[in-house]
Amino acid sequence: MRHDSVTRLGNSLVQHGPANDRVYLMKLDRDDLPGIVDAMHELGREQGYTKLFAKVPADAADQFARRGFVNEARVPGMRRGEGSACFMSRYLARKRAVPADPERIADVLDVAERKSRKPVVAAPGPAVIRLGHEHAQALAALYGAVFETYPFPITDPGYLRESMDSDVAFFGIPAGDGLAAAASAEMDMNWKCAEMTDFATLPALRGKGAAGRLLAHMEDAVRDRGIRTAYTIARAASYGMNTVFARAGYRYGGTLHNNTQIAGRLESMNVWHRRLAAR
Repeated sequence: MRHDSVTRLGNSLVQHGPANDRVYLMKLDRDDLPGIVDAMHELGREQGYTKLFAKVPADAADQFARRGFVNEARVPGMRRGEGSACFMSRYLARKRAVPADPERIADVLDVAERKSRKPVVAAPGPAVIRLGHEHAQALAALYGAVFETYPFPITDPGYLRESMDSDVAFFGIPAGDGLAAAASAEMDMNWKCAEMTDFATLPALRGKGAAGRLLAHMEDAVRDRGIRTAYTIARAASYGMNTVFARAGYRYGGTLHNNTQIAGRLESMNVWHRRLAAR
């Protein structure tokens, strides 16, 4: 599968391509405003994409809203624990704005909220470890076994090693010569926030608290780096992952409609967020 490209529009970082059928503004440089909004639209129209998607500071959201973007999710304190950030979308095809399974998405949120009221007893299990270059092959094999397709090339050991050399920290639960579960914390040291992402668990370990243990371990690790807010963009149709975050004290921030291509289809995604208390 050919993955979408990461490039720059002006000084801002964007991802775009046919895999996710969108232009995604990942990091906005304020000097690019307001022209970046029209540049995204021009790129989307040229390539025939059906969605424009932007993660922007809340105080820049009006400039996107005036050009047809809607605010689908909001994370308070995402910028250095003080300023909020918004996930804005503009649809270039009407069909893409409508989730395929709204009833299931609503039920997932309802179940997650109800289960979050029940106390969680930490289940014993294999230790969570920080993963390094020497684990890249096993990590790629795990992701290849769990995901048919994915928005980023996480089945490529080289890509994983490059990510480890940036501000992405991977953690895993070993099993034999490989890994039974893994996840990553993608840290933005400027905004002091971290996306908890790339969760994968082999079938034999599912339902045994692996994701929850990984999440708790990652929170401790990023807190030590000065991260103030953790968030995730979870598959909206997944009962398991949404419940994991709800039970861990994360708050629901909104749903991104038909946003991300996973396993060959576009899926809606739920945004969850949590303020991390300083040590």
